[in-house]
Amino acid sequence: MNSRFRLGLIINPLAGLGGSVALKGSDGVASEALARGAEPKAHLRMAQALEVILAYRSRIEIVTASGCMGEALATELGFSVSVVYQAGETTGSEDTQLAAKAIAEQEVDLLLFAGGDGTARDLFMALDERQPVLGVPAGVKIHSGVYGITPHASGKVLKMLLDGQLVSLMSADVMDIDEVAFRQGTVRAKCFGEMLVPAEPRYIQAVKMGGKEVDELVLSDIAAEVIEQMDDELFIMGSGSTVAAVMEELGLDNTLLGVDLIENQNLIASDLSAAQLLELTQERPCKLVITLIGGQGHILGRGNQQLLPALIRRLGKENILILATKTKLKALEGRPLIVDSGDPQLDAELCGYYKIITGYHDYVMYQVANPDLSADLS
Repeated sequence: MNSRFRLGLIINPLAGLGGSVALKGSDGVASEALARGAEPKAHLRMAQALEVILAYRSRIEIVTASGCMGEALATELGFSVSVVYQAGETTGSEDTQLAAKAIAEQEVDLLLFAGGDGTARDLFMALDERQPVLGVPAGVKIHSGVYGITPHASGKVLKMLLDGQLVSLMSADVMDIDEVAFRQGTVRAKCFGEMLVPAEPRYIQAVKMGGKEVDELVLSDIAAEVIEQMDDELFIMGSGSTVAAVMEELGLDNTLLGVDLIENQNLIASDLSAAQLLELTQERPCKLVITLIGGQGHILGRGNQQLLPALIRRLGKENILILATKTKLKALEGRPLIVDSGDPQLDAELCGYYKIITGYHDYVMYQVANPDLSADLS
């Protein structure tokens, strides 16, 4: 009997490509994203998860697909690897589904995958409902509850399993949205079903809260506080309805699910890509205005991949303005805000307590978690 932990592994190499180039997703637009200069990041996200369990390599057999879908990274990290699906040079949804079926047929203990909501849907379509899975967040949009809150958190859950801790399984929603509507500023999320995931609420994300803020008075107060702070600096306006309230108060067109740039309370550029943001803000005093994803608490790394680590590092944490209603903060039930920029060192530097703008001259102190989670969530 094989005593090794059999870990299925799938990387969607196209996941997240559309984020940094302002395409709001990758489904059906991967070629355009690459043409705009997007760089694949999914393998780096998976590497962050697997690095947590490198000490367990002798006890793990990875069952995966060829090349960039898993074999290359697993081999590079020194794992024992079995390849059960041959992928072509260009991969797509069909490859994800076929690879998942082939891997599941090998009776893996857990299937670890890197991608976004589209990848989760592909796995849901391909797998038996009894196959446990765990997602490593690498996509632009992640509404599904099958993902760790960060790549490192996914690795921590896997480490718990390898340590023999009692980790229950729960059913989690597989969500996805209409990407065409998403690129036009409308979120239409739909639940396609459920998959089994390790039930560790410290590390597995909640399904995103839906709907738009309706407390116009609170949003107006938040907007007034931000506008009062505006001087001759550039202001990068992130995505989300709370930031949109500031733009509405200024009478400016807003990209609800993108990033805009304003100067002297005037809109100077809309729906910017990562490269455009770096160029337009170079050697200019600048502040970033962002909000959190309701129910999850992410402020970086979900839907705003245009905000590259290089840009955040240039700005400095003192120039990051975080907006949130107290209702959204209370809904987190004490869980910290999360930064998941793709750069673990930067994420660690951003941890600490921030003054969150919750109204006009109204602030609360709230924690941003150290992304390795070892101190805050262990």
